[in-house]
Amino acid sequence: MTTILHLRCSPRGAAAFSSRMAEEVIARLRRHHISAEIVFRDLAADPPPSIDAAFSAAILGPPGEIPPALEASETLIRELEVADVLVIATPMHNYCVPAVLKAWIDQIVRIHRTFASTPDGKVGKLPDRPAWLIVASGGWFSGPSPTGAPAQPDFLTGYVRAVLSTIGVKDLHILTLEGVTRGPEMVETAFAQARACLDRVLPP
Repeated sequence: MTTILHLRCSPRGAAAFSSRMAEEVIARLRRHHISAEIVFRDLAADPPPSIDAAFSAAILGPPGEIPPALEASETLIRELEVADVLVIATPMHNYCVPAVLKAWIDQIVRIHRTFASTPDGKVGKLPDRPAWLIVASGGWFSGPSPTGAPAQPDFLTGYVRAVLSTIGVKDLHILTLEGVTRGPEMVETAFAQARACLDRVLPP
């Protein structure tokens, strides 16, 4: 049975543009995997704990029993380990990931547990699997806006690709919804473009 881990990062919940597109991705995945199980985590409603001194000390401690400072991290990592597919739905906040997604990343990218440090660099310890990143933005970051305004900086997509690759998840597909605060017509265009990209990777 296929397990899909669905992370929602928007404070707007199910009404968020990224959340709506993620539901379409999951519906498509379920057509390909009829008996798929969905594991849903709303990071905006229930944020992972931030890294503190106890966590920092614990990750450098000897392997063995999981100390209390790493219990939340272990829970999130185990969710990811059993997932056959990862779906992350997120807005772009100030050119980068929301704080709740950064908190999740800080909990699951853990030395000795999800990656190893080697003379040749960091090597992921998790098996690869398909991952979908759905990003909604009020502006345009993949290229100029329809009016010709320069693209805004994008520190989100490259960052997420890098951190997932660090732990071994490299099969990443990115769907973007750009200009979604610029009126219904722009929203319709953004969804049409994202669906076209979805069709190419995961046909109906």
